[in-house]
Amino acid sequence: MTFALANLKAKMEFEIFTLSNGIQVIHQQSQSDAAHFGLFVNVGSRDEKEQETGLAHMLEHCMFKGTTHRKAFHVLNRLDSIGGELNAYTTKEETSIHSSFLKQYYERAIELTFDIAFNPTFPDKEITREKLIILDEFYAYKENPSDQIFEDFDEMIFPNHSLGRTILGQPKHVKKAKRKDLVQFHMDYYHPENMVLASVGNTSSKQLKKWLEKHLPEKEFSGKKVHRVAPTEYTPHQTLEKKQVHQAHIIIGNQAYAYSHPKKRALILLNNILGGPSLNNRLNLNISEKHGFAYHLESNYSGYSDSGEFSIYMGTDSSQLDKSVELIYKELDKLKNQKLGTVQLNQAKQQIKGQIALGHENGLNIMLALGKSLLTYGKVDLMEDIYHQIDQISSQDLFDVANELFDPNQLSSLIYVPKKY
Repeated sequence: MTFALANLKAKMEFEIFTLSNGIQVIHQQSQSDAAHFGLFVNVGSRDEKEQETGLAHMLEHCMFKGTTHRKAFHVLNRLDSIGGELNAYTTKEETSIHSSFLKQYYERAIELTFDIAFNPTFPDKEITREKLIILDEFYAYKENPSDQIFEDFDEMIFPNHSLGRTILGQPKHVKKAKRKDLVQFHMDYYHPENMVLASVGNTSSKQLKKWLEKHLPEKEFSGKKVHRVAPTEYTPHQTLEKKQVHQAHIIIGNQAYAYSHPKKRALILLNNILGGPSLNNRLNLNISEKHGFAYHLESNYSGYSDSGEFSIYMGTDSSQLDKSVELIYKELDKLKNQKLGTVQLNQAKQQIKGQIALGHENGLNIMLALGKSLLTYGKVDLMEDIYHQIDQISSQDLFDVANELFDPNQLSSLIYVPKKY
């Protein structure tokens, strides 16, 4: 084992244990003065009923607006006053409350997180205020075509399914939501069986467990397991819409693999080659750099528990629209018709390994990744295991995935153009 790999393995060592109420915890001890702690809940926007869209996201907002022990100001001030950060997010399949702080305030962060997650009071006046904030966020998205096109594309490729609905919810549902709806949603999903905790910081697992057990809520919980129905309906669509936009916005994609699919890692690598974060990805080199057609051009893969999504997004002048779309399909055709050579494949693998390693230099990123992995898979792979899985990907694997997902007859496209187009 090389020194670099041995050092990386040391950074990835962690311990998983279970608390007395059944919550699983993953902890990685670090030597940093900064620590990170998060609670992850297996519920998101896809778990809402059709008439309650936006409820999971609204709940995330409103939990911070008062608990049985604190008013909203005291919740927000508890970590901010000592230089810490308190945050949260909602996705289609999970919700998280997480914080970053100096290591001496570990217990404070734990107690606050539990108070927010288990003891929210949802004051009516705060709900009314948060509705206005969420509606403002919704309309801000509507006014930004580079955001809105992703929402509309989701609806296109996941028709009549909760994965196709926006996380922010529809205004009519947000406006109608009542305190009793938030209370019921919280009771249904915010229980130990549906949660995990993640921690990265300079403390031992033994000490962390003492703090966690000390502040666990004493009340009994009863909730329900998440029940999800996989999307089945998909028909490719090509849609062009005239909008109040200054340039053309293009998104092309398809339904893709679930996060447990055996071809998932091959798709992640293929996506990185095509339009990942590096400046040398194929879309950037052969469209942005060579032709100067786009400043913002990317491809993305999102895996869900029972499905997934692959997409390419580009913003360009409407006069360059036809040529831009042609060039995108040309890059997809190359991956479908030409296998990567040995040198190209090895370079692609080394690049994604480097990106993963750099991502694990950030304690917050590590904590979020550990929590999400334990919640999603019930386990966390060591870095060398991830590297091994990447090394096992062959050029034939990438070729097969490209031919399966990049078939033009199965790709959908959504294009916004200026009204004068």
